[in-house]
Amino acid sequence: MKKKMTNKDKTFWAVIIPVLVLFFAFNTLPMIKGFIYSFTNYKGYGTYEYVGFRNYIDLFTDARVGKSYLFTFKYAIVGTILVNFLSLVLALGLNSKIRFKSALRGIYFVPNILGGLVIGYIFSFIFTYILPGIGTSLHIGWLQNSILASEKNAWIGVLVVGVWQAVAMNTIIYISGLQTVPQEVYEASMLDGASKWKEFFSVTLPLVIPFVTINLVLSTKNLLMVFDQIMSLTKGGPAQSTESISYLIYKNGMDGGQFGFQSANAVLFFVVIVAISVFQMTVLNKKEEQL
Repeated sequence: MKKKMTNKDKTFWAVIIPVLVLFFAFNTLPMIKGFIYSFTNYKGYGTYEYVGFRNYIDLFTDARVGKSYLFTFKYAIVGTILVNFLSLVLALGLNSKIRFKSALRGIYFVPNILGGLVIGYIFSFIFTYILPGIGTSLHIGWLQNSILASEKNAWIGVLVVGVWQAVAMNTIIYISGLQTVPQEVYEASMLDGASKWKEFFSVTLPLVIPFVTINLVLSTKNLLMVFDQIMSLTKGGPAQSTESISYLIYKNGMDGGQFGFQSANAVLFFVVIVAISVFQMTVLNKKEEQL
């Protein structure tokens, strides 16, 4: 005999079915279609033919694609180190016994709730007009020109904006981790005469390693997928020196007549991100077990 659906069951399905439909329509279906297009010479319009694995083979011989991968990896590696270092330092400060602790946590979280494009345009104005103006007034030569106009240093400007925004979320996660450390452990460490440095490396850090793992994986993934900052600050320039993989896929896929080719690039990039995340999780989980 069939069990009659309760009001609770009906409510559950009424909520979950629209969510699943929307997720499939705007996430899963485009991903499947993109994977199919990666085996074609589709330009984004008109007819197309299937070309097999030619797009994937061409990815490894395309100099522009290779340059974008090198830039993205450099940006992500340096950014991940800076984000986690600064986040942990801020979290230690905001977790200590200071006044207005809750208010300061809220202030430090503000960058995370602002849109990446909005932040990028604000910093673009700062880098292009305010800092050069200060440099001219104070006769500081290296500050008189916008860093975004330098082929060699433009990536540093993008990095500053990306790190500034990413630090907010990581700081909150580290604060959550620090609050799980029992106070008794610190009291025992103090009785043993441990210095603050030894207390951090021998007590605090081993106990918050799971949160370090989370932050390393999340920050690496987010920095690898950098797009908003590139779009609003440099648009991949100057001379394609700050062209990230995500921006290249968007730019050449949407209006460069390379929809099929960049779909293959997107599939490859997805595999790379998954592989890096799995590698990080495997290595860091082993580290957690050792501690």
